Amino acid sequence: MQIFPELQTRRLLLSPLQLSDAAAIQQLFPHWDVVRYLDSRVPWPYPDDGALAYVRDQALPAMAAGHEWHWMIRLREEPSPCIGSISLYDQPGNNRGFWLAPQWQGKGYMREACEVINVFWFETLGRPTMRVPKAVGNHASRRISEHEGMRLVATAQGDFVCGTLPKDIWEMTRESWLASTASPDPQRPGGLQ
Repeated sequence: MQIFPELQTRRLLLSPLQLSDAAAIQQLFPHWDVVRYLDSRVPWPYPDDGALAYVRDQALPAMAAGHEWHWMIRLREEPSPCIGSISLYDQPGNNRGFWLAPQWQGKGYMREACEVINVFWFETLGRPTMRVPKAVGNHASRRISEHEGMRLVATAQGDFVCGTLPKDIWEMTRESWLASTASPDPQRPGGLQ
């Protein structure tokens, strides 16, 4: 039986993905500022049933098989609407992905979500390494990796919704993650609960 816990941070509630989340994803996800640096497998223009098809036919079956873990991100003070999503993948070179709707970007929410997701990856799942690919032009995502203490380990070409671009591969080992969590960083938002 797979573990799909609800996770919390100081400001966020991460709830396991459910089929009922498809309507919120369909409303929030298909915006150029959200999708342009995502993998080219994301259809664009986004179809009217894109979220339902993805959740029902790809994400939930992968969760049931134990290959992927998906959460919807919500604000603890107002948990009803979703503001984005964060996922973990059991794929070589691609272990974490996320997106936030444009109106919630730039508030430090994704850094906070990544902190609790990293705990799940390294402690609950016991994984030794996290690798995260990013389009070189995705500066906001790059800042999150830098903030976490990830190191750049490779650059290659990647196919994204916006086209073919250089892609950086960022890596964090369990040992480096443990070292970074041992000494509090005053720049980190909140703490895990």
